[in-house]
Amino acid sequence: MTAATHSPLFPRVPDSADAVLDGLDPEQREVATALRGPVCVLAGAGTGKTRAITHRIAYGVRAGVLQPSSVLAVTFTNRAAGEMRGRLRQLGAQGVQARTFHSAALRQLQFFWPKAVGGSLPRLVDRKIQLVAEAATGCGLRLDRGELRDATAEIEWCKVTQTVPADYPYAAAKAGRETPRDPAEIAHLYTAYEDLKRDRAVIDFEDVLLLTVAVLQDRQDIADQVRAQYQHFVVDEYQDVSPLQQRLLELWLGDRDSLCVVGDASQTIYSFTGATPDHLLDFRHRHPGATVVKLVRDYRSTPEVVRLANGLLARASGRAADHRLELVSQRPAGPDPVHTAYTDEPAEAEGAARRIRELIDAGVPAAEIAVLFRTNSQSETYEQALSDAGVPYQLRGAERFFDRPEVRKAGVALRGAARFGGNDSLLDDVIDLPSQVRAVLSGEGWTPQPPAGSGAVRERWESLAALVNLARDFAAAHPGATLADLVAELDERANAQHAPTVQGVTLASLHAAKGLEWDAVFLVGVAEGMIPISYAKTDEQIEEERRLLYVGVTRARERLHLSWALSRSPGGRPGRRPSRFLDGLRPGSSAATGRTGGAAAGGVERGTLTAPAAPPRRVQRTPARCRVCGRSLTDAGEMKLMRCADCPSDMDEGLYERLRAWRAVQARRSGQPDFCVFTDRTLMAIAEARPDDPAGLSRIPGVRSRKLQRYGADVLAICAGQDVAEEGAGD
Repeated sequence: MTAATHSPLFPRVPDSADAVLDGLDPEQREVATALRGPVCVLAGAGTGKTRAITHRIAYGVRAGVLQPSSVLAVTFTNRAAGEMRGRLRQLGAQGVQARTFHSAALRQLQFFWPKAVGGSLPRLVDRKIQLVAEAATGCGLRLDRGELRDATAEIEWCKVTQTVPADYPYAAAKAGRETPRDPAEIAHLYTAYEDLKRDRAVIDFEDVLLLTVAVLQDRQDIADQVRAQYQHFVVDEYQDVSPLQQRLLELWLGDRDSLCVVGDASQTIYSFTGATPDHLLDFRHRHPGATVVKLVRDYRSTPEVVRLANGLLARASGRAADHRLELVSQRPAGPDPVHTAYTDEPAEAEGAARRIRELIDAGVPAAEIAVLFRTNSQSETYEQALSDAGVPYQLRGAERFFDRPEVRKAGVALRGAARFGGNDSLLDDVIDLPSQVRAVLSGEGWTPQPPAGSGAVRERWESLAALVNLARDFAAAHPGATLADLVAELDERANAQHAPTVQGVTLASLHAAKGLEWDAVFLVGVAEGMIPISYAKTDEQIEEERRLLYVGVTRARERLHLSWALSRSPGGRPGRRPSRFLDGLRPGSSAATGRTGGAAAGGVERGTLTAPAAPPRRVQRTPARCRVCGRSLTDAGEMKLMRCADCPSDMDEGLYERLRAWRAVQARRSGQPDFCVFTDRTLMAIAEARPDDPAGLSRIPGVRSRKLQRYGADVLAICAGQDVAEEGAGD
């Protein structure tokens, strides 16, 4: 056994069953030793639930009570299942199956399909949205991109709640769902979608569960065979179980009760997908003799963060609130949560980016910082602000890059060009790799200059531009690389989509942040209309929004920043107020009214909110105006260029290309992505303004004092037509 085996990355395998219990607190130990009968673990955020249940499985295996092959542990994400398998291996419990519901069901369905139905299992489609689009066309429905996405979500909800098309209008009304189209149209679309799948001989993600349930219900012999294989079940995140998943679990169990469930009703945030905490909350009624253990010792967050989290739930109502857990922090004291009001959303993003830059400069790793928001549409402003601050970041939960239609199509075009090589007339006289890629992608819609506006056309262009930039960077890192080499690189990247490509600050929606944690968390946009979201109308919907904020708060280990903007755009009316959920919890607010003049005590500024003070003064900001037509600007990208997207540009393209080449050198030398030096928009603004002194350069959005000091001399020299050495002033 090597020394590495005993390192923190490779801990020593416990040498006995009793050794598995070492280091567990009393409640975790109670979970680990409760090996008989039904067990319900109510586990608050950060209380070590995964540790408790993996040690329970390992203790049972090591003590000879559980056979590894007879245990099935199910959870909701591949990441969580992988983590569980890794921990079980470290505890000496190899052979235990830890899978998602879908993975476990698919494995069984593939095995039993020839026996139950005959032939091979129909092909599983990766993404159903294209089939839904075809079904909509067949129904004569014209759906825009948003409606198509929402209609697909409605079909998924129907399937996990076991709602047939004819019952959808009634079921949707009963559940209080906001339907994207008339419920009768959705029901018609649902029917057409199912018919289309049947004609194509394909199944979707939800069908895996539905078909497994059908096989186990209809074939007693197959159900007996599954139950003979799996005799002990563990279900993590039980508050997120849908009616369909619960039905599958019941069929796996049969008339047995060897079941351990773990969950927290206060973290139920996926009801829109059909999840319900009722199965968790009703567990003791279905299993009167169940062992119930509560985990409330919070090992993740400081007392200050835990106090705010407990305060959020203390004002909650509803069934989940009746079963809330009062967390008790086990960590030393830390800084108080920071509450900040900003004049507008761009100022909020800039303020967050500045604080993040300060944390990184103080030694906090970028990967231990997160910016969490309610909707993915909020991401762009923070991407821009972090780029301007020179902070690398990674997006979590957004549409996967290699799944975008334009990227798939571009990949086919590049692969074809690589296959034909010099026989492709498009590549005649094109020698270097980046030029080859630009030539190929020009046939797919890429142009040297981005299109005007910011809609779907711009999104497609940005995707193709990312491939062009990747080709340039790849060629710089691999001199002599061919188009075939780049295609191989793209394939490798596509296969590793779940691995982060940037060790940077995480940008994620609150839903996507579930199950993760960071040293520092910035909760942004915590304002009425966003949290709770404007379309949350019923009491149940409002309370789920509260739980969503609770999940965000409990992601923070040490530092927590909550912020909101008084208006959307610079110069706008400051009519927004902070979320009602913070009433009585933020400085200067009252639980009774929750009003402190709209901005909270301490005034409106980029600093923290402190003790109560006089009502805040309205802060006036001069509206940004287009330097071509004079129209007021509200779009962040337009404000950076100081002109409307469709106003004519007087950019010096030669200067722009020289700046891009210089930026690539600086990025390689610093080991950062290009945008961390300057974004494309900032370079375009520089190439349009052509500043001739530091004052003129500093007036360009995106050129802040730190970047002016580091790169100003180089940029001004380039603007003046001078050559800048590779080791120029920027270094």
